[in-house]
Amino acid sequence: MYLNELLKDVEIIEVRGEGNPNITGVHYNSLEVKEGGLFVAIEGFKTDGHKYVNSAVQKGAKAVVCTKFTEGTDVIQIKVPDSRIAEAKISSNFFGNPSSKFKLIGITGTNGKTTVTYLVKHILDSFGYKTGLIGTNQNIIGDRVLETGRTTPDSFELQKLFYEMAQSGMDYVIMEVSSHALELSRVYGCEYEVGAFTNLTQDHLDFHETMDNYAAAKEKLFSLSKEAVINADDIYGIKMADNCSCPCITYGVNADADLKASDVVLGRSGVEFELDAIGFSLSIPGGFSVYNALCAVGICKSLGFDLNKICDALRTACGVKGRAEVVDTGNSDFTVMIDYAHTPDGVENILKTARGFAKGRVVVVFGCGGDRDSAKRPIMGRIAGELADFCVVTSDNPRTEEPMSIIKMVEAGVKETDTPYVVIESRYDAIKYALDNAQKDDVIILAGKGHETYQILNSGTIHFDEREVIKEIMNL
Repeated sequence: MYLNELLKDVEIIEVRGEGNPNITGVHYNSLEVKEGGLFVAIEGFKTDGHKYVNSAVQKGAKAVVCTKFTEGTDVIQIKVPDSRIAEAKISSNFFGNPSSKFKLIGITGTNGKTTVTYLVKHILDSFGYKTGLIGTNQNIIGDRVLETGRTTPDSFELQKLFYEMAQSGMDYVIMEVSSHALELSRVYGCEYEVGAFTNLTQDHLDFHETMDNYAAAKEKLFSLSKEAVINADDIYGIKMADNCSCPCITYGVNADADLKASDVVLGRSGVEFELDAIGFSLSIPGGFSVYNALCAVGICKSLGFDLNKICDALRTACGVKGRAEVVDTGNSDFTVMIDYAHTPDGVENILKTARGFAKGRVVVVFGCGGDRDSAKRPIMGRIAGELADFCVVTSDNPRTEEPMSIIKMVEAGVKETDTPYVVIESRYDAIKYALDNAQKDDVIILAGKGHETYQILNSGTIHFDEREVIKEIMNL
């Protein structure tokens, strides 16, 4: 595609150089630039892409989008107010604005995004539509499953994915929209048929710094949406609903919401509730499953589908890998669950779920990730201590941090309670300890890893699938 076509509707301050080269690709990483590419120089948090303009040109870049000019560069330079916004628009232009060829649904929030996307996909699939999914666990195009690197891809990767979905004839695409993606303009220019908000609890404050900033980032989704679906039981959700400029459906259990669940029944095998005199059920345990179901119902109702048909479809939905996932432990007399809980709210939810059906002890194996919001570590430790009968504090993804320094911060929170605990740095050994010491009717929660099949250590990434670990330890 020629440069002038790529720059359609892009706000430009000044252009240096002349010509209209044919552009073969769009790159923000100079190492990935190929002959004929367009390099977008972004001032990032760790480095400034403008330092690598000459390197990109040497690798074959025919033009550069920037927020400041680089002297001595003999290719066309296009100065823009915001490189991230420019990249998003250019990427959409490169692939022919692919998201306009299907109905796009976005879900944001701290917890529940993944489950809600799968629930909505299941409902739409059951209605006979072709659906795509973009999220934390995986990306799905019809029956094709693709690995994913981050919750919401970079704008060029996202538009490429949209293009593949459009080419495959998707009717709907349901995607998780992270606060980072909204704050960093990765989804700039996307128009969502429905944007939904699940909840907001402490996470990512290493990036957003304050909860208000975190909420403001999430709220940006509704400026890109035709309709909104918002959790009215969440304090930030109430504010978002009040500020919402598009038509909005609220949902909740306690608040006066448009979709209000009543007669809620929580069980080991799932939840039941009544909504508008219709009996709903979902085979995923936990009070949070009521909220996830309500969010999915609200989205599908906003799309114009009948409530009774949504109810029928929801009854056949199953759980999501790594979300309150019960693991096969053979003929053992205890239960093991794997859950992605990696925030204070997530830990609280899964432990309350276990507490709701456990006949024996609730044992939790957990840690906190490194290079992330450190303030939540003692909070998670305290919540685990308050709700579990025994805690095994271990590593999660320590990344570049020393595991024991993270563990000590978590341990400080556990110590605020009277709950017995042990510290075992090796996650494998921690799981083995929990399984070896399991008692009849115990519920053992492995929290934090969820769907992940790896562990990120300061020495690199290793394969680590907790399902495989359980099988190995129990000789299954």
